[in-house]
Amino acid sequence: MAETVTNWAGNITYTAGLHRPRSPEALRKLVAGSARVRVLGSGHSFNGIAEPGAGGVLLSLAALPGEVEVDTAARTVRVGGGVRYAELARRVHAHGLALPNMASLPHISVAGSVATGTHGSGVGNRPLASAVREVELVTADGSTVTVGRHEERFGGAVTSLGALGVVTALTLDLEPAFEVEQHVFTELPPAGLTARAFDTVMSAAYSVSLFTDWREPGFRQVWLKRRTDQPLPDFPWASPATEKMHPVPGMPAVNCTEQFGVAGPWHERLPHFRAEFTPSSGAELQSEYLLPRRHAVAALEAVGGIREAVAPVLQTCEVRTVAADEQWLSPAHGRDSVALHFTWVQDTGAVLPVVRRLEAALDPFDARPHWGKVFAVPAEVLRGRYPRLDDFRALARELDAEGKFANAFVRAVLAG
Repeated sequence: MAETVTNWAGNITYTAGLHRPRSPEALRKLVAGSARVRVLGSGHSFNGIAEPGAGGVLLSLAALPGEVEVDTAARTVRVGGGVRYAELARRVHAHGLALPNMASLPHISVAGSVATGTHGSGVGNRPLASAVREVELVTADGSTVTVGRHEERFGGAVTSLGALGVVTALTLDLEPAFEVEQHVFTELPPAGLTARAFDTVMSAAYSVSLFTDWREPGFRQVWLKRRTDQPLPDFPWASPATEKMHPVPGMPAVNCTEQFGVAGPWHERLPHFRAEFTPSSGAELQSEYLLPRRHAVAALEAVGGIREAVAPVLQTCEVRTVAADEQWLSPAHGRDSVALHFTWVQDTGAVLPVVRRLEAALDPFDARPHWGKVFAVPAEVLRGRYPRLDDFRALARELDAEGKFANAFVRAVLAG
């Protein structure tokens, strides 16, 4: 029996009931016998990317066996399509290994995260999809296809928007486990934030995040995540926090990861939120835009210029850096990027006009929205910002000739 579900934020109610196959055989049979198929991961998307449309089937892989197979000699892990990062990280760490980076939430699914271009922070850290070396897909006829990093088509196979098939497993590269300290600073002034100064601030640790509510110039918080095998950062530009902080002003910090420079395992520090807690009620909307890092200061000035529109509907804005990757539909494809993330109030009617105004301010900088967030960039404009889109179209035709996995969201992206 299919169940009716919403996304995590509750702003999307899916028109198709949710199916939870309990075996690979049941999954393949369901895919082969359905006209339209989309997969719902952790539901942490804020737009219609997972909506299958009329007559379609919405799938969850959460009831399938949660495979996590670590190869310590090869330093790889094979992970099932329904597994979330929190479980993956715990299992990997038990073998003395680590992922190079994580997103701010460990609660999100691995397959859904890499399919939409999700990332952490760090001038040398690429999006999460960069750790993937092989992807296994159930395609339209129920058969299994494996695409590896050695293949030319791999560039479109991971950050694929769910348009190629159902991702049943991924193989990821690992590295030796490491420890991280988290240091939080407050009140970073805007004065002198030139391009060089911005790069200096964002390079101060392995992972750096800036937070502001845009009510006043400057950044209310700076989160530095230092690997303990790297030098202790000198950060004279802001004052150390005297109490534990939450990225959203006024929210209790109990569910945030440990601060005050207390060292701990990588997977308990790289995310902002602890895996055993739900970070919030989901009463929010989110948008995010990635643009070339060289435009970071100009883009921040542009957002500051519309502060009076942004601040009233904003909970917090996070600024991160992301190294370039090679996935054709990655928002960081081919360029070192700065990511401007906006956590809005949960009021679509109030937020959408501000999103449009924000996108107009960022338009000169060739901003690419995160695929799983709220955005209003016209499809024809968005298509022009991905130079390998034609290659992705060809791959989609190769693996899904009938468009079984293409919903309205995907068709708008692929139109041509």
